[in-house]
Amino acid sequence: MKTIGFIGLGLIGGSIAKTIRKFHPDYHILAYARHRETLAAALKDGVINGVLEAEDGRYCTCDYIFLCAPVEHNIEYLKYLKDIISDQCIITDAGSVKGPIHEAVEELGLDHCFIGGHPMAGSEKSGYGNSTDHMLENAYYILTPGGQVSLEKLTEFSEFIDSLGAIPMVLSAEEHDFITAGVSHLPHIVASALVNLVNALDNDAEYMKTIAAGGFRDITRIASSSPVMWQQICMENSRNISSVLDEYIRMLIQIRCSIDNREADNLYQMFASSRDYRDSIDVSTTGLINKAYVLYLDIEDEAGGIAAIATILAMDKISIKNIGIIHNREFEQGVLKIEFYEEDAMKRGAALLKKRHYIIYER
Repeated sequence: MKTIGFIGLGLIGGSIAKTIRKFHPDYHILAYARHRETLAAALKDGVINGVLEAEDGRYCTCDYIFLCAPVEHNIEYLKYLKDIISDQCIITDAGSVKGPIHEAVEELGLDHCFIGGHPMAGSEKSGYGNSTDHMLENAYYILTPGGQVSLEKLTEFSEFIDSLGAIPMVLSAEEHDFITAGVSHLPHIVASALVNLVNALDNDAEYMKTIAAGGFRDITRIASSSPVMWQQICMENSRNISSVLDEYIRMLIQIRCSIDNREADNLYQMFASSRDYRDSIDVSTTGLINKAYVLYLDIEDEAGGIAAIATILAMDKISIKNIGIIHNREFEQGVLKIEFYEEDAMKRGAALLKKRHYIIYER
């Protein structure tokens, strides 16, 4: 039996703790969080066995300690943990940028026992109340070991992450930050910039906003993420994001030149190559940007049509995240869009509606 310590028990920390409890019910889980009501809820749920203080002698009993607070707070906790942890303890974190904490780890002489972690999972919501015991399922979980971590410790921790239903992947901190700059951080910046551009170009009648449905809302969905979190990510990973932005800007300039010069072959190749590469991306695992679980279907334009569908799903205890009529169907099939919180709910909803002879279009 292992003892696991948590500092921070929000969406990610809470989900990791719940997943450990699910797969390792005999493990002893201790946690500290700034909000006492969070700890009370975790105790009531049976997720944790005991409550820790910010500075607590019981950290020395932990086999693993998960730092799930903001980066600057995690670094402060490292300074305390340095002198109290056991020789066998592995410290890890759950931050989306690895450079700053690895620099602190090296300065503190903890690179023999620190394995950075980044679960590629999350939600636009936050807090322990929104954490789940299946958030890590089939999600890549990046591990960035300190330079002096033994192969034995890395293997042990990687097998532990695998036991939680996640897919461990070992990278250096530098590799991680460059990769995430390209496939996570840049897309969020692009989505936010595109929304702001349309807002600036729109007229007083807001025609752009009125017809901006379907494809526009889908490709800019991530612009609804926490501005505080993305402000911090841009500050912490600025060098890599700036480098990737340079390449993106150069590509946009090339595209503009092709459009200005009416270079049909170049434009075709751009769309064809992007289509082929995107279609080759594996959709069976959870990536850095959360997947939307959406169904489209055709319904008759009659009173009670949407209510009937909502009732059918509710009777089977299927929760709906969002539902609404699509007025701009330039890129979509189906007039009604239903968004679910989870893939299982989407699949159950599709099967149920098909049995009722609705025509379903899945993405």
